[in-house]
Amino acid sequence: MEDKSSGSARSRNIRQQRITDYVVKKGQASAAELAELTGVSVMTVHRDLDELARRGLLRKYRGGVSAQPSTVFESNTEYRLNAHVEAKAAIAREALRFVEPGMSILLDDSTTALALARLLHEVTPLTVATNYLRAIDVLKHVDDLRLIALGGDYSPTHDSFLGMPCLEAVERLTVDATFVSTSAMNSEMTYHQEPEIVMVKRAMLASAGIRVLLMDSSKVPRTALHRLAEVEDFHHLVIDSGVSKYVLSELADQTNVTLAEV
Repeated sequence: MEDKSSGSARSRNIRQQRITDYVVKKGQASAAELAELTGVSVMTVHRDLDELARRGLLRKYRGGVSAQPSTVFESNTEYRLNAHVEAKAAIAREALRFVEPGMSILLDDSTTALALARLLHEVTPLTVATNYLRAIDVLKHVDDLRLIALGGDYSPTHDSFLGMPCLEAVERLTVDATFVSTSAMNSEMTYHQEPEIVMVKRAMLASAGIRVLLMDSSKVPRTALHRLAEVEDFHHLVIDSGVSKYVLSELADQTNVTLAEV
């Protein structure tokens, strides 16, 4: 029987997160298998799979679905908020060391940058610009902090503002530092599967004097469809202790690495 709450955006996001987790863990699954897992109809599962395939998270084929080789997700915000929470908190705590009172900074629409936003009250006064609605909600309550909300075309999937208006807003800024994350990285290159996200992140990097990359170890080593920037283009990388020593050594050859213990 169809879940009565499946029509709501929240229940759909939670269900799609469960489907994605399951497929990534198993490698592939049938629509019937996923319908049994989630308690909704096969037709509803197919709609979910169409959406997940459109966003590049899963690969749909006749009779089922498989995980993309590069599936490290910068996808719907419900998924990201519940993934690798402890690692992101540890990364944010280390990243805070690069923020000093009086600075101007840019935060992208990653949940790792959101974890940093929650700590910024400790180092005010600050000027902070971001296109992430959840970060705006956190920062609007912080005393002695000038908040610049970067508008544009609202994306419900990312809960952020994107498109040409956002790009133009970023390009008009010059900040002391920018803090970004992305969906995949190997020892030389960072990647993302969505071109509109890549464009905004590149603009943020170009607007900053100091570029700080925030990455949890689940994203390394991975690749995705679009190249974002070379690892050596970042002044600092903050990554959690789940990364292998070999990969960590390769990354340290490209940039300054700060390890966050989890």
